[in-house]
Amino acid sequence: MDGVELNPFSREFQEDPYPVYRWLRDEAPCYHNAEIDFFALSRYADVVEASQQPQLYSSVEGTTVERINTRGMLPMMIHMDPPEHDVNRRLVSRAFTPRSVAALEPFVRETAQGYLAPLADGGGGDFVEQFSALLPMDVIMELIGVPRADRNELRHEMDTALERSEDPPYITGEAIEAMAAMTVYWAALLEEKRKAPDDGLMSRLCEAEVSEGGETSRLSDEEVIGFCSLIGMAGTETLTKLLANAVVLFGRWPEEWETLCADPSLAAGAVEESLRYWAPSQYQGRVLTRDVEVHGTVMPEGSRVLLVTGAANRDEREYEDPDRFDIGRPTHLAAGFGHGLHFCLGAALARLEGRVGLQEFAALFPRYQVDEAEACRVHQSNVHGYASVPFAAG
Repeated sequence: MDGVELNPFSREFQEDPYPVYRWLRDEAPCYHNAEIDFFALSRYADVVEASQQPQLYSSVEGTTVERINTRGMLPMMIHMDPPEHDVNRRLVSRAFTPRSVAALEPFVRETAQGYLAPLADGGGGDFVEQFSALLPMDVIMELIGVPRADRNELRHEMDTALERSEDPPYITGEAIEAMAAMTVYWAALLEEKRKAPDDGLMSRLCEAEVSEGGETSRLSDEEVIGFCSLIGMAGTETLTKLLANAVVLFGRWPEEWETLCADPSLAAGAVEESLRYWAPSQYQGRVLTRDVEVHGTVMPEGSRVLLVTGAANRDEREYEDPDRFDIGRPTHLAAGFGHGLHFCLGAALARLEGRVGLQEFAALFPRYQVDEAEACRVHQSNVHGYASVPFAAG
């Protein structure tokens, strides 16, 4: 593969990044793209090790390859290092305790059934627009306290905000407008919640207290808005792509789908394998706080470094037969939800939604076909997934 490059904005790469990942792991495990100006770690051991060093591999300049001025953005936990990160994570994590997540299963199952019933009646449809985008949207926005009438429009703004072009400056005008529209929406919703609090996360955050250095304080409006924006987007986008990726993968590996249909308890393993095989989040961007040498290559202080979990999850140094989709694969420390300090806060909720979503889909569609020729991918710098997946029963 002469002239191989890792360009997260390339449409060809977004279609199938895995041949590039194999080349990176074998030939350039510490890769440098001089044109876009970033380094990339692609082997499992390197990605996990770097993920465990948040002070060295810092998140304060954003988590994508395109550098953003986080000082001009709403404060978000994903852009924080310790100790600020730790204080804020403890606060928000109260909504995602194992007990809190487990209590959501009846609501998740009922919501999944409600969206799948019309698809069963019609013999198929668009898996994304009619199911996988709507299930996580309703779950996370119900948690936050977003009115039902606002949810779908807000979801489309989220999708647009993440879209990227193939050419610099990569962030499109439409994406910038969508980011601004979301900020305006969250601010207006916060004003409503302060006047009429409810049991949603936004209202609870308004009342929450943060302790640091012996002093107790409340979150600012900007911090509340930042939390809700981050959780709303992450809680919708990741599961949307995970479920859609899974249904396409099962279409390619029908024997695995038959296995799942015969034993729905295997859905939890199917979620893990889908997450490993086609990770919705392909990498995590970091910035070095000092020089680091990896595999003989020196990455200078201040360098942008991508921890490419999408490549790490297919590393044959860690996984046996990594290019096989196998829902019975033994339990393993997967990096699909990140690792270390920034491990995905909503991972347990995403796993619950994924398991329930696959079980309910299997109950109604023991046989189905995906029209991959008509399926459309998203074009986002660090997301691997679909905007549309037409399918039919039978």
